[in-house]
Amino acid sequence: MIPVTVFAGQKVAVFGLGGSGLVSASALLAGGADVIAFDDDAQSVTKASAAGIPTADLRAADWSKIAALVLAPGVPLTHPRPHWSVELAHKAAVEVIGDIELFCRERRRLAPNAPFVAITGTNGKSTTTALVAHLAASAGMDAQVGGNIGTATLSLAPLATGRIHVIECSSYQIDLAPTLDPSIGILINLSEDHLDRHGTMEHYAEVKEHLVAGVLDNGTAIVGVDDAWCARIADRLEQSGKRVVRISVRRKLEKSGLFVEGQRIMRATSRGITPVAAIGGIGSLRGQHNAQNAACAAAAALALALDPAAIQVGLRSFPGLAHRMEEVGRHGSVLFVNDSKATNADSAAQALACFNDIFWIAGGKPKTGGIESLRGFFPRIRKAYLIGEAANEFAATLGPEVPHEIDVTLDKALAAAARDAEISNAAEPVVLLSPACASFDQYRNFEVRGDAFRALVQALPGK
Repeated sequence: MIPVTVFAGQKVAVFGLGGSGLVSASALLAGGADVIAFDDDAQSVTKASAAGIPTADLRAADWSKIAALVLAPGVPLTHPRPHWSVELAHKAAVEVIGDIELFCRERRRLAPNAPFVAITGTNGKSTTTALVAHLAASAGMDAQVGGNIGTATLSLAPLATGRIHVIECSSYQIDLAPTLDPSIGILINLSEDHLDRHGTMEHYAEVKEHLVAGVLDNGTAIVGVDDAWCARIADRLEQSGKRVVRISVRRKLEKSGLFVEGQRIMRATSRGITPVAAIGGIGSLRGQHNAQNAACAAAAALALALDPAAIQVGLRSFPGLAHRMEEVGRHGSVLFVNDSKATNADSAAQALACFNDIFWIAGGKPKTGGIESLRGFFPRIRKAYLIGEAANEFAATLGPEVPHEIDVTLDKALAAAARDAEISNAAEPVVLLSPACASFDQYRNFEVRGDAFRALVQALPGK
């Protein structure tokens, strides 16, 4: 754990007692703060109390004596309207922050020179975060990895000068980190997402930009420039005096940066173009989206002073992540791929681009725009199996162009897709779970959905 000492002797309110909230409260207590914690869910409050965390209804608190409200990232900050705890904090002029902000303040106090790599973007955050940490660890560095990837930041090993913290940051977390100041910041890409939380695409992009805009003056801002939003952000950062490394998988770069040419990551500098590493044949980095992730991670590794040989070794040994293009088994000639992390159309597009002869399981709680943007991939889809709340909407979009059926639940969809793929004449049939939807209509999160898919595949006879 990283004890948070910056609020020692002060009263701090914590709202939201899920995983990161419990850790934040414990870290504040360990650092000497006077904590008062609460949640709208009574069971969460009971759990926190049992863990030794002081709890009380914050509606009855004396806010004039509270120094800060530490808000769990899933609690609404601005949209569709501020949570009642946020409204109480604003009324009392109490700052509202999150666990990433606590980490940043503690780092500045105890180990300001310790490397801190922060990663964000609409898609690819978790893979890039895990890959940066893997490259550093494979080169012998002490790399701690956490944040939105699943391990609460403050539960990691304490800050130390030689220790690297590699932190995935969601837009929710960035919104609660006003002084976010990584030594290396990565913005992979931007596309429409989480507008229910941020209101407009402009505000969403502004929040994401905050991560790379906060990079220390002697640090490195790494920005994917294959979408217009990020390209403009890179230009603004450069004009402000930041050291910017641009990343592209679509074109050769003339300015300083890394780009992908064929199956190689290339580096452009004022002295010319040199190869960094090859990514061909690495199953965990299949597809253009993973090429972008690999190039961003390689840029971070170079900023951490790794040489290309060490980067190549790390790339080839990277095992990949669960629920992200995870090959979970074969049944005869049929490959089963768990891409449950694809919770929007842009993310699903990355998976659809990797295969032909796809038996596609899609659906769940729909995002804005549905799957209209995936029309260009329809010729790759042999048949679609639609589940969840989005099933009828997706069926209307697919129309007569793609054979489809509405199966409602994942078990029925998997059984039908496995059957059809096995009897097809496809050379390399792939049953692909890449839902293009959130999971919340049927599953607690995308991990639970992916675990269910994996279990269903493993239960197939002869898998």
